[in-house]
Amino acid sequence: MTTPFRRLAWTTAVATFLLVVLGAVVRITGSGMGCGDHWPLCNGHLIPPLSDYRTVLEWGHRQLAAIVSILVFALAAYAWWARRGEGRGERYVPDRTAYVAAGLLIFQVLLGAVTVKLDLPHWTVVLHLATAMVLLATVLLAADGWRGRPARGAMGALVLGFAAVLAGGLTAKLEAAGACLGFPLCSGQWMPTGDSLQHIHWTHRLLAYALTAYVVVWAARGRRAGPWVVLALVALQVAVGAGMVLGGFSLGLRAAHVAAGTAVWAGLVLAALRSGPRAAAPAPSTLFTPPAQR
Repeated sequence: MTTPFRRLAWTTAVATFLLVVLGAVVRITGSGMGCGDHWPLCNGHLIPPLSDYRTVLEWGHRQLAAIVSILVFALAAYAWWARRGEGRGERYVPDRTAYVAAGLLIFQVLLGAVTVKLDLPHWTVVLHLATAMVLLATVLLAADGWRGRPARGAMGALVLGFAAVLAGGLTAKLEAAGACLGFPLCSGQWMPTGDSLQHIHWTHRLLAYALTAYVVVWAARGRRAGPWVVLALVALQVAVGAGMVLGGFSLGLRAAHVAAGTAVWAGLVLAALRSGPRAAAPAPSTLFTPPAQR
């Protein structure tokens, strides 16, 4: 059932997805310092001169982050309001997932400020990406409304997917995308003997290959459509990744690789949520029953 809370949650999820993708584009283009070390201002201005594309990307990322912040806090406020019995359009009381999303957002904003102030150290960039992915998963949980516990096999896919995303973020941050040439091997080797950047890139690829194999088995053994959708997204991601490596690491393909990877993570979360048996829905709350009918 579509309710005002779920519509707001889905809007928030889409905006969060776009924010994650734009944040990754900022990272792969080296635009993280496009606003200098100023925060929350950009190069000392509320609206900076937009003559440099790095400034445009970083400032746009911050504006989208502000929109997502408004949506997440609005979602938490609506959940609180509905739980008090004021959500007349809600059939069931929203759970506290929206509160968790608001807490993650506060941590993410503070971490973003620290990342800028410390001049983008590797650990803060990866932690920033990890928090963004957890935030996206939390908002999807609120939006989907599926009441049930994920199957054990789905948890393995989530772990592999999360690890592959973080390894990809680290590969981009360290500019290790070109450390492994050729596909599917790393410069023609199963066990590359190059420097640490090559090993980081190869680890990212191995995690992607492991995720692909895992999802194939998961989809074949299951009876739900979700894993097959995830498998299609993983295949798209691998194809884009191969094209990126073989096509010279163009900015467009790198951005598409990020978008496909984020879509894989979102698909994994939704498929995992629906992988187990659905729990019995609670009875509608009498808090939402009009006074004349109580």
